Amino acid sequence: MPDSPLLELRGVNKSFGPVHVLHDIDLKVYPGQVTALVGDNGAGKSTLVKCIAGIYPVDSGEFFFDGKPVSFSGPRDAAGLGIEIVYQDLALADNLDIVQNLFLGREIRKFGMLDEATMERKARETLASLAVRTVKSVRQSVSSLSGGQRQTVAIAKAVLWNSRVVFLDEPTAALGVAQTRQVLDLVRRLADNGLGVVLISHNMNDVKEVSDHVAALFLGRLAADVETKDVTTGQIVELITSGRSGSMGLSAAATNASM
Repeated sequence: MPDSPLLELRGVNKSFGPVHVLHDIDLKVYPGQVTALVGDNGAGKSTLVKCIAGIYPVDSGEFFFDGKPVSFSGPRDAAGLGIEIVYQDLALADNLDIVQNLFLGREIRKFGMLDEATMERKARETLASLAVRTVKSVRQSVSSLSGGQRQTVAIAKAVLWNSRVVFLDEPTAALGVAQTRQVLDLVRRLADNGLGVVLISHNMNDVKEVSDHVAALFLGRLAADVETKDVTTGQIVELITSGRSGSMGLSAAATNASM
């Protein structure tokens, strides 16, 4: 394992009015590794990601990037560091082609005009760097793409901007077997290219196959952060559903306090 994390959270808390959603969350994301962030609905996964993305301010806690303390006052701060989030809805424009989607809001211009040639070249280079072979042309309309191809374009959009940490929210949720295989291969390639990858998933098969670490949330608390090879699928499910599995997980007092 790399010695130091790219992204580290220490003691992060977040409340909405009287509801304490995140309790003292510690999390480390390492370069070249896939961390699976798992938890039941309502465990706090979405809130945690939105805090990291700068969408929600935290009540307390510290963030470190490359070992240096950082703060996020908005999404631009997180993106400026190289943190990208690929949300489940993908946020792609169906009426635009792949190049237009990749550069939407970040278009390259030359002499005041859109530099289509440079954007096309960069789009092809990015897809090639991810070993994407399922897209025939970067000028294909997104509306003509399959679910797996759309997911690929959304991930390519995230890594196009020198990103270093990529969060993927349920990237295989609506995909068939073959398309799931393509996306999981892509997730692994991102890590192999040195990025820190956080995979948010309910699919334990995907988690076991592609992740290096599992961080399990239970009712807003981090129940465990363990190496994937050291836990079974059944143990992960127990951590998600009860906050404990054998000697792993939260204390009885903590799980009762979360209820």
